[in-house]
Amino acid sequence: MKNIEKAKTVADKKAITSPSLFDIAIKSLDGKPIDLASFKGKYMLFVNVASECGFTKQYKELQQLSDHYAETLVVIGVPCNQFGKQEPGEASQIQTFCERNFGVTFLLTEKIEVKGSKQHPLYQWLTKKEQNGRKNSSVKWNFQKYLVDNEGKLVDYYLSITKPMSSKITKHL
Repeated sequence: MKNIEKAKTVADKKAITSPSLFDIAIKSLDGKPIDLASFKGKYMLFVNVASECGFTKQYKELQQLSDHYAETLVVIGVPCNQFGKQEPGEASQIQTFCERNFGVTFLLTEKIEVKGSKQHPLYQWLTKKEQNGRKNSSVKWNFQKYLVDNEGKLVDYYLSITKPMSSKITKHL
C-alpha cells in the first residue's frame, strides 16, 4: 500500500513540474515572440519544415489543411536545417520561398534545432514523455508532424510520409 501511495506522490509531483506547452518561448520567423497560450482551444500541428526537401511539396497541403480547419487548427511550420542541410536560408529567404511557391500564410517559427544537444524546448516537450505526458519519439526527417489537442496535450506524431490531409490527422479535428 505504501508503494502505491509513494508512486502516486511521485506521479503527482511530475505532473506539477512538467512544463506546459503553453509556457514555451519561441519566436516567429520575423523574430516576434509567439504566445502559444493564445492558441488554447485549438489544435496545433507542429511540422519541422525545409525548403529543399523531397517532402517540400507538403507545404501546399499544409496550407490547405490550415485553410480548411481554420476554426479548429493552427498549423505551425518550424524551419530546421538538421536533415541533409535542406533549410539553409535566412528567415527572409524562407518566408519568400514559402509565400511565392506555395502561398503559405500559416505561422512559421524561427529556424531551430529539433534534435540533439541544442534541441529547442518546444521539441524537447514534443519528443519526451516526461514532458508531454504521452510518449517518447525522435524526429526522423523533415516534415514530421506533431498534433497537440485544444487543451495543449500531445495527441500523436506522424512521420514525413503521412500527408497533412491524411485521415490519421484530420479524424482528430
